[in-house]
Amino acid sequence: MMWPSIALLAFVTAQRLAELVLSRHNTRALLNRGAREVAPEHYPYMVALHTGWIAGLWLLALGRPIDPTWLAVFAILQVCRLWVIGTLKDRWTTRIIVLPGAPLVSSGPYRFIAHPNYVVVAGEIAVLPLAFGMPIYAAVFSVLNAAMLYVRIKAESKALRTTMFLK
Repeated sequence: MMWPSIALLAFVTAQRLAELVLSRHNTRALLNRGAREVAPEHYPYMVALHTGWIAGLWLLALGRPIDPTWLAVFAILQVCRLWVIGTLKDRWTTRIIVLPGAPLVSSGPYRFIAHPNYVVVAGEIAVLPLAFGMPIYAAVFSVLNAAMLYVRIKAESKALRTTMFLK
């Protein structure tokens, strides 16, 4: 049966596209409030990584059976994703945007971990291919994502330390 894999991949694709729209809106609003983007040079590579991940899933996972356990883990990650976005509200974006003088968010999942969005994304990059029975694909993209996150978290942490203060 093809429809379960099509439905899951369509959901993830639509979700990512909707998030890009939200991110673009929030980025513009933040920049209009005096925020600035930090380390934009890595952003095209991050977009390429995520585009390649989802495109590869459409190519290789279509028609594969979906493991219900991994699907459940993926569903939990979606709840966590909504928690992150809901906590950051209009400050959530896919870019590194800092608003000088604004307090760091320290509520929601940020009470427990400094970068919960990246934990969720790292989980998704591994778990969705595992739901399709593709462990090598999960491993390859997890390694690529880890390299991207190394660059991104380093840049974001530095920017947050130098432009914001804790509540």
